Amino acid sequence: MPSADHPASTSPVVIRFGRLGDTILLQPLLRKLQARYGRPCQLLTLGDWSPALFSAQPEVARCIPLRSQYGPLWLRPQRWRAALALRRLRESPFYICEPELRTRTKVRPMLALAGVPAERCTFIEDIPLREGEHWVDWLLRFGDTTPAAFAAAPGAMLPAAPAAPQLRTSAAERDDRDAWLRAQGLGGRPLVLLQPANKRTMRWNGVRAAEDDDKSWPAERWGELARGIKRRLPQAQLLLCGSPAEAGYLDTLMPVVGAASPGIVAATLPLGRLKALLEIAHSMVSVDTGPGHLAAAMGCPLVVLMGSREPQRWTPRSGAGSDVIVLGGLPAVRRVDELAVAQVVEAWKTLRWRTAVAAVAEDRVGVAAYSAGCAG
Repeated sequence: MPSADHPASTSPVVIRFGRLGDTILLQPLLRKLQARYGRPCQLLTLGDWSPALFSAQPEVARCIPLRSQYGPLWLRPQRWRAALALRRLRESPFYICEPELRTRTKVRPMLALAGVPAERCTFIEDIPLREGEHWVDWLLRFGDTTPAAFAAAPGAMLPAAPAAPQLRTSAAERDDRDAWLRAQGLGGRPLVLLQPANKRTMRWNGVRAAEDDDKSWPAERWGELARGIKRRLPQAQLLLCGSPAEAGYLDTLMPVVGAASPGIVAATLPLGRLKALLEIAHSMVSVDTGPGHLAAAMGCPLVVLMGSREPQRWTPRSGAGSDVIVLGGLPAVRRVDELAVAQVVEAWKTLRWRTAVAAVAEDRVGVAAYSAGCAG
């Protein structure tokens, strides 16, 4: 139902040109704006991940595709199409979640082309980030602001918005996951996912040198970690995960990791399948990257290895209340390769495991066996 302060025709528009993790962290804001305006959000983001992320989210009505923010506006047909989509929404409230530089050079020209009035826009750059504030908390404070065109409307009393992302899977994503598990012969076993790559791992000419990547953890340590997990949970199936673009990096790791932990599987996963696997997975160990935020948002117990980032601002949050343990991060640790395998194994052992799942392949049977295996 629409809220008391805005008409039913109002659908808030949210703009964020961030990476996968940044887009996941938007979800509490989207949920809050849906409650404020009584309508699901229209979302303009970069990349192809938003439709998969929000495929089952009632707070998102539509994702407007935009693959790149770069290049002259008049030479990028997709940016023109995005501007035309915004033009059709120009009577809506606009929430621009971008830092000042990209707002000035990328977003404002697109809003001007779309004919969006300034009084219908509010900008997060006008809300100073507080010392030590988590990005989600900043976004939720931003959600309390109101574009000038809507300021005269009476406010509605709303419950406090949950300050953590919580995502869902669609039936199609679950079907795809279950079919993939059957095809791989992986049904009915506790799944432990290892995520070694981050967005900066791959360059146009191959894998980035480890010394240039503060989130890189050596292949030998991933292998030792896999061996330690199997000692604690022998029935587990380990998946060394990455996006299709990270397949080359997984290929460089597998000879070392596979030798240390026979039976581990390298899995290049489209985002919808990864999301659905995280819905039922036993746990995940990840470097600080988007799939780690996705694991937390899906309620998957998680250990995060952090390099030169501030945990108080960037720690993944779980709307389901699942465990998130962060190792490293500033000021004590500047590089992930400063973390020892023993630290990671011990942190993983302290996670509260899942004791039940909604469904698991083989043919959606074996849930009791799966749960017993997770309890180990």
